[in-house]
Amino acid sequence: MGFLIVDEEDIKAGKTTDKYFVRLEEILEKKGINPLVVAELTVSSGWGVFCGLEDVLTLFDGKAVDIYAMSEGTIFFPHEPVITIVGNYLEFATLETAILGFISSSSGIATKAFKVKLAARDRPVYSFGSRRQHPVLAAMVERSAYIGGMDGVSNVAAEKYLGLDSIGTMPHSLMICMDGNLEGWKAFNEVMPSDVPRIYLIDTYEDEKTEAIKLVENLDRIDAVRLDTPSSRRGNFRKIIQEVRWELDIRGKRDVKIFVSGGIDERAVLELSDIVDAFGVGTSVAGAPPIDFAFDIVEKEGKFVAKRGKRGGMKQVFRDMDSFEDQITLFKEAGNGKPLLEKWMENGRILQRPSMEKAREWSLEQMRRIKELGIESQFL
Repeated sequence: MGFLIVDEEDIKAGKTTDKYFVRLEEILEKKGINPLVVAELTVSSGWGVFCGLEDVLTLFDGKAVDIYAMSEGTIFFPHEPVITIVGNYLEFATLETAILGFISSSSGIATKAFKVKLAARDRPVYSFGSRRQHPVLAAMVERSAYIGGMDGVSNVAAEKYLGLDSIGTMPHSLMICMDGNLEGWKAFNEVMPSDVPRIYLIDTYEDEKTEAIKLVENLDRIDAVRLDTPSSRRGNFRKIIQEVRWELDIRGKRDVKIFVSGGIDERAVLELSDIVDAFGVGTSVAGAPPIDFAFDIVEKEGKFVAKRGKRGGMKQVFRDMDSFEDQITLFKEAGNGKPLLEKWMENGRILQRPSMEKAREWSLEQMRRIKELGIESQFL
C-alpha cells in the first residue's frame, strides 16, 4: 500500500464526496430531475482572503458549467459570493465537498498569512510551516501563504510546482551533528555558496546571548542571527531579543539582523516587529483553520430560491477602493466601484487561469489601502 493519497481522477469523479450527495444523485436521476441552478460559496460571518480558484477550475475542466469568481487574493466579507457556478445540478452535485475543501483550506492559509504580513509593519515574513500539513499539500500551502502576503517560502517543492525560489537558514540538527554550535556555524560558512545569506541559529546549546557573543567573536561574515527558542524556554522573549541586540551592537554589529521563528503568530509579530528584522512563521499559517464556507443554490430554473439564512439570486459584488466598502447587487444590476466577480469558465472551457503573482500583488494592494485608511485593527 502506498501513501494515503486520493487519486486526482477520483476527486474529479466525485469519489471524495459526502454520502448524502450520492443518495441525492440517485434520487434525482431516478426521478428525472436535473434543474438548471445557480450555486454560490459564501461565509455568514467574518472576512478572509480568497484562494483556491486554480484547483476548482481544474476540477471543473470539461464540465458543462459556467464559473464566475473573485480573483484570488481578494478580501471578501459576509454574504459575498466568492465563486458562482451555473449549470445543471447533477453536473456538479457530488463535487461540492471537493469545492469547499479546495477553497476553505487555501483561503484559511491565505487569510492567516495576510494577518501576519499586516502585523509585520513592512518587516519580511516567511512561510516555515509546510511540515505541519500532509506533504501532498506542500505546494498548496506555500502558494496560499505567498498569495496572502508571505515574502518567501521554505519548502523546496515550491520550486518545481510554483516556480518560487525556496529559502532557509540552518536547523538545530546541524549543530548536533557537528558536535557543537561553533563547529556547525563554521561548516555552514565553509560549505554554502557565497550567495546564501549567513543567517546563524543561536539557541541550540546555550542561551541566546552567549551564543550570539560566541558567533561574533569567531566568524567575520554574519548577515543575521536566528532565534528559534521554544516557548517553554523563552521567559520574556522580548527582553531576550533586546539583550541579543545590545550585545551585537556594542561589538560593532549593528548591521546584523535579528530573525525570529518558532511558535510565531500575528500577535507575536505585532508585538515584536519594532525590534525584529524578519520573521519565520510556521504552524499558525500552514495550520490555519479553514474558512467556514457554505455552498448554496440561489436560483433554480431562473427563479430566486434560497434556504433560511441565505440570500436568493445570482449576485455581483462592487468594491469602492476609496472607502474599502462593498455593495452586493443582483448580477445584472449596476453598482458603485470595481466589480469583483468575473467569468473564468464557460461551458467547461477555462477562459483564463489565475496568476499567483497577480493574486499576491492584489492582496498587497488591498493591504496598502487598509493601512492608508487606518483600519488595520479590523483585520487583525
